[in-house]
Amino acid sequence: MSASLDGKLVVAISSRALFDFEQENEVFEHSDDRAYMALQLQRLDTPAKPGVAFSLVRKLLAFNPGTLSDHADQKAPDWQRNQPVEVVILSRNDPVSGMRVFRSAQHYGLAIERGSFTRGQPPWRYLKPLHANLFLSAHLSDVRAALAAGVPAAQVYPQSARASETYPNEVRIAFDGDAVLFSDEAERVYQAQGLSAFQKHETDNAQQPLLAGPFKPLLAALQRLQKEGNASMRLRTALVTARSAPAHERAIRTLMDWKIDVDEAMFLGGLPKGEFLREFEPDFFFDDQTGHVHGASMHVPSGHVASGVAND
Repeated sequence: MSASLDGKLVVAISSRALFDFEQENEVFEHSDDRAYMALQLQRLDTPAKPGVAFSLVRKLLAFNPGTLSDHADQKAPDWQRNQPVEVVILSRNDPVSGMRVFRSAQHYGLAIERGSFTRGQPPWRYLKPLHANLFLSAHLSDVRAALAAGVPAAQVYPQSARASETYPNEVRIAFDGDAVLFSDEAERVYQAQGLSAFQKHETDNAQQPLLAGPFKPLLAALQRLQKEGNASMRLRTALVTARSAPAHERAIRTLMDWKIDVDEAMFLGGLPKGEFLREFEPDFFFDDQTGHVHGASMHVPSGHVASGVAND
């Protein structure tokens, strides 16, 4: 029987999102891919340092009971059914550099077995066959293409602060609301007519659920993962939005209509998000506005969701 990713939470991630390859990337930017390949081959036995999304990946993989080696004497389909999370490398790296990526993953005990290395070509086209629930990349063009194809995606900020180690047995993820979890319908009103019109629009439509944004499928998949249960790992989510009362009600009612729970909701009314996120200590934060992402990245791992009217 062939392998299948059906029913799994599938995270596709670039090598620069998972590992700190910024020094190597400098060589690529100032030389060519052959110099980059030579450097990666030279460092083949030197594990790369953890990157901005390392903590998120490591903790999500911890939802899987056991490892491949633990099940070496069993048929793959039997144990694979008990592995709810799959992480796949999807990288513009060349296959030679890909060897270092896999060796680095093995060094840190990350059970990552699959990867596609495209040597500079856009790798996002492989997201559909993977049935990916999330794509993290340092390349904005790949993120935009993934979002256009209907896959939740974010551009990681490699210089973001690294995740806290305060909650080793809890995956913490924070989401912006409009244009991320929700559509950009309300954001368009705000951009065109200002705060007062936005507040009135949301009050008038409080009973009408917002349409889904690009990250609703990921939040739903995370909730399924949480409900499947794991004795050693938990999941905690937060909505962190510039909305304030009375516009908070429509956001809450939308989540209720979707039958999706979040553990925390922060309605900040335009206050900077960074310090609140510092206290929540997420493994990753997603926002559609670069100003919010820059501010948050000083405190927590952050990514830009290039969707909605703010990114037109």
